[in-house]
Amino acid sequence: MAELLLNAYTPLIVWTGLGVVLFRFLPDILPRLIGRTLYWVGIPVMIFSLARRANFSSEVGLAPLMTVGAILLGFIGAWLSLQGIRALATRRGSEELPLLGQVIFDRDRQGSFILSSVLGNTGFVGLAIVPSLIANANLSWAILYSVTQNIFGTYGLGVLLASYYGRQSGNYLILQIRDVLTVPSLWAFTLGYLTRPLPFIPVVEVGLQRSIWVVIPTALLLMGMRLSQLQGWRSLQAAILPTLLKMAVLPACIGLITTLAGLRGDPRLTIVLMSGMPTAFAGLILAEEYELNRDLIASSIALSSVALLLTLPIWLAVFG
Repeated sequence: MAELLLNAYTPLIVWTGLGVVLFRFLPDILPRLIGRTLYWVGIPVMIFSLARRANFSSEVGLAPLMTVGAILLGFIGAWLSLQGIRALATRRGSEELPLLGQVIFDRDRQGSFILSSVLGNTGFVGLAIVPSLIANANLSWAILYSVTQNIFGTYGLGVLLASYYGRQSGNYLILQIRDVLTVPSLWAFTLGYLTRPLPFIPVVEVGLQRSIWVVIPTALLLMGMRLSQLQGWRSLQAAILPTLLKMAVLPACIGLITTLAGLRGDPRLTIVLMSGMPTAFAGLILAEEYELNRDLIASSIALSSVALLLTLPIWLAVFG
């Protein structure tokens, strides 16, 4: 396991740390440009390449179902936690729980709390780490989890929750449909899967395979840049609970459920790891669009990103 952790930690720490340092000397607009490039080009190219090489057996069809289950389980856990905080604040008084108490009384904080507990960074971080920890034959589990997370999680339940708890918009359904239909990763996955029988010329095949080792460092660099931009450190106390739900409770429950369902080996490990990825940066985008509390989501992103270093060896030891 030490070698696996070394393979996972080295790029995570080196490239993310480099992103934190370089951001001090780079234009403020650069992270957004990198993020848009990764979203529209880098990640789709990587998913296209992985989809062509992945082994899609009939068992892999469980991946989207388990992804949807993990998202719904995360939502239920977050909602129940809010009810528990409300009961505690009612009994002890919100003045004794200054930060958690605000989560109860402010709808924008409630929405941010749930989004932080549910949405995971399966695209930039998940696909950058998980492929190095599993066999190539099982890459399809990670790909399908990431695509399903984007469609059902971020642009499905995420948009609905953000609209419900934030600025109400009569056209949120139209926005949701548009976002789903324009997710580039979905089209890249579809094209990659459909072109599997078609051989490409060697230079194209080699280029696609090597593109992964450009996209992964760039994504981690962006993660470091974004972390250095966060201004939510003073709200870290309020971010502890959603981080625990996202990084500890949810993956543990998913690991137990998949084990009881008879899943073993890399498929189970992949589902557990992807469900335990840090809070997604997409939460900040939804917070901006629907006027939710950005500070709580930003703090959850920072805290959960650090927590990943602690939880990764645990999941490898228990479910690897």
